[in-house]
Amino acid sequence: MKKQETKSKIVQAAWDLFYRQGYENTTIDDIVEASGTSKGSFYHYFEGKDSLPASLSYLFDEKYEELEKTMDPSLSPIDKLVYMNQELFLMIENTVSVDILGRLLASQLTSSSDRSLLDAGRTYYKLLRRITLEGQQQGLFREGFTTNDITKAYAMFERALMYDWCLSSGSYSLCQYSQQLLPAFLNTFC
Repeated sequence: MKKQETKSKIVQAAWDLFYRQGYENTTIDDIVEASGTSKGSFYHYFEGKDSLPASLSYLFDEKYEELEKTMDPSLSPIDKLVYMNQELFLMIENTVSVDILGRLLASQLTSSSDRSLLDAGRTYYKLLRRITLEGQQQGLFREGFTTNDITKAYAMFERALMYDWCLSSGSYSLCQYSQQLLPAFLNTFC
């Protein structure tokens, strides 16, 4: 448990500093100091600052763990998916700069080893599969789509919106735009 807490402290401090100071203006020493850890701990978890963009998915999963605990269980599976999306995109708008999100997306294209956004073991995918399965059991989704089909499409939809938001330099509200499009997208499976 202590190891996970140390990594979490480093990731939280790094992303807070990236948001406030910018990625380029943040040093490893800044991150170590803000996290209250050591350089040894930093290098135990990360090869260097350039390996941190992929850790954003770790931060997203912490948000999903929080949402899973606080989500109203009486919501329909569709409403749960919309709620998760809105809460994450609101977090992104308020705490993650366009530059940093862009670095995460770019790191997923250029890294051959760390494809954290596609890691099926993430809390994100586990929660999506659970909610999608619940929707299928309730007959909300049309037959012909598997749990994996719907989960994969939903994740691609979210990544596409984040990618476009970065390409547009954050010129619109990610949260509001998704709020308009997500119900129509989900309707294609109903």
